[in-house]
Amino acid sequence: MSPPARPFLWGSCRFSLILLASIIAGSLIGLVFGERATVLRPLGQVFLNLMFTVVVPLVFSTIASAVSNMSNMRRLGRILGWMLIVFFATGAIAAVCILLAVKIYPPAEGVQGVQLALSAGEALKATPLSEALVEAFTVTDFSDLFSRQNMLPLIVFSVLFGFCVSVTGGAENRVGKLLDDLSRVMMKAIDIIMLYAPIGLGAYFATLVGEFGGDLLKSYARALALYIPLCILYFCIAFPFYAWLAGGMPAVRQLLRHIFPPAITSLATQSSIATLPVNLEAAARIGVPKDVRDIVLPIGATVHMEGSVFAALLKIAFLFGIFGQEFSGPGLYVAAFFISIMAGVVMSGVPGGGLIGEMLIVSLFNFPPEAFPIIATIGFLVDAPATCINATGDTVASMLVARCVEGRGWLGLPACAGMTRPEQGQ
Repeated sequence: MSPPARPFLWGSCRFSLILLASIIAGSLIGLVFGERATVLRPLGQVFLNLMFTVVVPLVFSTIASAVSNMSNMRRLGRILGWMLIVFFATGAIAAVCILLAVKIYPPAEGVQGVQLALSAGEALKATPLSEALVEAFTVTDFSDLFSRQNMLPLIVFSVLFGFCVSVTGGAENRVGKLLDDLSRVMMKAIDIIMLYAPIGLGAYFATLVGEFGGDLLKSYARALALYIPLCILYFCIAFPFYAWLAGGMPAVRQLLRHIFPPAITSLATQSSIATLPVNLEAAARIGVPKDVRDIVLPIGATVHMEGSVFAALLKIAFLFGIFGQEFSGPGLYVAAFFISIMAGVVMSGVPGGGLIGEMLIVSLFNFPPEAFPIIATIGFLVDAPATCINATGDTVASMLVARCVEGRGWLGLPACAGMTRPEQGQ
């Protein structure tokens, strides 16, 4: 007799639910014991220190390994070219939407007693654009790369190093194999450290709430009150609009008829990869050509994340409010815009990309280390709606790519007419 199946929600989201429970428990401890809860600070600091210790080798190994293996990808130039254009265009539109939203409804506005003042040396410096770009992307010495304060130069170097490995043998190169092994080792290190996360995050939030009171929790509620309605509006307005651009009202009707199974699956699993089989079936039923969907959807599941773009800009605006800094000015908007695109369209394709994106936000804007668990918690809270936007956005992107590759009549192509269900093996 087979054992009873575990409840689906518990089986797929067990660790997330444990983390949520630990954060709630820590927050309650902080509310009940107040300042006395700060005695737990060392437990939270241990978690922070462990994460900061592994982030530099993690960034280097995962990015360099991913780039070095690109030589194994089959290149279908026209599809891949339009796919990249669509991915970046939709990511940019998502970034503009969330940027306008956080200006209209600042996620940490009016939160009193939580604003953790930065020292004058940590505040953002007014530097010329050219100098700021040089400092953002490069360092003066190789040893400076091995610091979490220089995440963007480290990413640039990792991409360059991975490319050089790729053109000198790629995965068959001994260095390529070493990078692949090192990447797996560092991801295993993250897995082990995350076993301590419930204790570390619980203690950290007990300290924060004990020190700053319930206003911190109100700020998270305000952030969610912005993020979730924005995701709903984007799903209901932007996706049908993209479908209309792809194929007019027939494409909109096809989208609305077949998009909900991937949306529900993504909410339940909180994973774009886990949603991929359902997405492939939905795209086939919509009428997306097989070669288009077989390329766009698997790649999109890892490198096309409009929900993650929303989350990145929300985190940036949230930190500026929490730390009492003004989130305004063209230079700051442009920097936040490109970082959100990188987090949602580039870093999402790298193992540990969410962690790397959060570290990039903290380091590039000169926030103190304590900012990392604050935005990591936001990432956890918005994970389900973000995944829904990420996964269903891939299906819509495949429709746009089909329009660009096949032309206006792609929905009526004979090759698509019989594809009412996915081929065997999908």
